Amino acid sequence: MARTLIASHRLPVTLSQLDGQLVATRSPGGLASALGSVSRDAQTLWLGWPGPVADAAPEAVAAALDPHGAAPVFLSDDELRGYYEGAANGVLWPLCHYLLDKVRVDAHDDWQVFRRVNARFADALAAHWRPGDAVWIHDYQLALVPALLRQRCPQARIGFFLHVPFPGPEVFRILPWRAEVLRGLVGADVVGFHTAGYAFHFGYACSQLLGLEQAGDVLLDDGRPVRVGAFPIGIDADAFAARALSASVRERAAALRADAQGRTVVLSVDRFDYTKGLVRRLLALERLLSQDRTLADRLHVIQLAVPTREAVDGYAEYRRTVNELVGRLNGAFGSPTRNVVHLLHRGVDPDELSALYVAADVMLVTPLRDGMNLVAKEYVASRTDDTGVLVLSEFAGAATELHDAVQVNPYDVEGLSRAIHHALHLPADDQARRMAALRGTVHAGSAAVWARSFLAALDESPPAPEALPASALHEAAG
Repeated sequence: MARTLIASHRLPVTLSQLDGQLVATRSPGGLASALGSVSRDAQTLWLGWPGPVADAAPEAVAAALDPHGAAPVFLSDDELRGYYEGAANGVLWPLCHYLLDKVRVDAHDDWQVFRRVNARFADALAAHWRPGDAVWIHDYQLALVPALLRQRCPQARIGFFLHVPFPGPEVFRILPWRAEVLRGLVGADVVGFHTAGYAFHFGYACSQLLGLEQAGDVLLDDGRPVRVGAFPIGIDADAFAARALSASVRERAAALRADAQGRTVVLSVDRFDYTKGLVRRLLALERLLSQDRTLADRLHVIQLAVPTREAVDGYAEYRRTVNELVGRLNGAFGSPTRNVVHLLHRGVDPDELSALYVAADVMLVTPLRDGMNLVAKEYVASRTDDTGVLVLSEFAGAATELHDAVQVNPYDVEGLSRAIHHALHLPADDQARRMAALRGTVHAGSAAVWARSFLAALDESPPAPEALPASALHEAAG
């Protein structure tokens, strides 16, 4: 029976020791949830790093993962530092998010590790691949894998999906390894992005930097067609709506609103990452409160900042900046008995997250750049009574779909301040009109629709030739 092999940096499974036995449990996460429909509809095998496994034997790890349809790709601590922290998150992550001052263009040693780890993922996929299997590779950490896998399995049907933005060609071309990354990606039959803009950037970069011919949504690599398309990812909107209506979530939301003591609840939910725009958002709040000090007594601002990439250089300084801004805001506009801004530096369980969405009158989603941003969609799906206002960065991929949000330029602090003021005073009938339209969009574009549409495009791609062009193999091998 043909299968779908899925590859990502991290497996959607957490390993732990229980009574001396290695136990695997499913981990929450956007990608794992989105691909749940694939696992239900067809036989799948998910390959990736299993996380820290201490001294567990490789055979024990594989045995614990097998019932969950997963297989490990083992990485050493040194490899994680070079491939993941150094190259993936020190080079590709800031590059794709246009934060050029943070791109480590001198990370040559780390890039060598990146190549080696990508080759190991390709080897693992090749070892499991059988004729008829489809392969779906995910995200920037595995950008070289498609071409490396095609070198090993020329007949494989290979898809790749990028979950972060693909930058404009003039930004992308600063990357010393730009041709290698592009060659890696065009090893796939289908290369998917969240928006048509990202797909255009990729196609243009391939034509300019590799000299590939482009015809509509197809790139021709020495005659081999590579489809480039937009496949916007969604969420399980029905599940978020059902959770928002549950008694436990409603009770928790009521408690949150009681804590706010009648004030307007303004919520942001982000990973604690410099791409998410926390600093400029706080500056906009400071501007707003400076212009109308009466708002300080009428607002209850909650910023949930989920820890991420704790070991990557630059994040500790960013956290200090955010903490200092929150302190400055509370010192200037709070009182001895209450803060205006409540910063929560931790994760939350699904029920608590839903309760926050239900309690919030205004949701601020203002990243400097984001591939999609599912938080915006989760908030919308949770607003089952059509109340609430979504303020959304125009640089989030979700902005291409959620037209009825209050869209803002997060770099414009004054404009963001005005947008928050507008959201706070939006009439109830306007809120209802906007939110009803947003909910319709979110429910129509579910995660299952995203997965099915990508795999259908992959299934429709023409059969692969016997081998890659020699030029592609040379570039992909580095």
